[in-house]
Amino acid sequence: MSNVLIINASARKERSLSRHLSEVFTKEWKERHPEDHIVYRNIGQENIPHVTEKWIAAAFKPAGVRTDEDIETLQVSNQLVAELKNADVIVLGTPMYNWSVPSVLKAYIDQVVRVNETVLVNKNKPENPYTGLLINKKAYLLMVRGNAGYDPGEFYEHMDFQTTYLKTVLCIMGIKNINCMTLNGVDFEGSSLEAANKKIKTMILNENTIA
Repeated sequence: MSNVLIINASARKERSLSRHLSEVFTKEWKERHPEDHIVYRNIGQENIPHVTEKWIAAAFKPAGVRTDEDIETLQVSNQLVAELKNADVIVLGTPMYNWSVPSVLKAYIDQVVRVNETVLVNKNKPENPYTGLLINKKAYLLMVRGNAGYDPGEFYEHMDFQTTYLKTVLCIMGIKNINCMTLNGVDFEGSSLEAANKKIKTMILNENTIA
């Protein structure tokens, strides 16, 4: 049995296409893995705090010497990190906002990229300092874009600050088995939901694919 963490980053609820994709993914996954445990994290509708000076001081302090105030400051971060550590499969449904990720997703990432928790940093190797601690996990990125042309070799490839960023962050934390599915051009009658649903089904059938 695996633990599956479903993360939704859209500010929308009923009209969210990325949420639709994650729901399709969850349904298909449950049909093939009925014993798996599903955990939902709807960051698009949650108040994920931004990093503050107090947070930085607490996060970089050894756990054994943290004060009660430090522990309280890191409470949300510790919960989010624990969810990632416990997950075998991570599914992220997110729209593209202004050529990147929603601000709440950036806040979430800042809460979970933690030295000695999800990543080690070797200051003696500035050219390659990171060792990810979240190993033996699989990630699925379900991304929605208003326009098309962001895929490799297309006219807006240079403006895709969504895919590369998310894959980089996951890799730094140790998650290298990353599968991507995009729904492009939704504001310009681009890719259809039906086609996206079929891609998700195929992606789950080919679970060993590494993107």
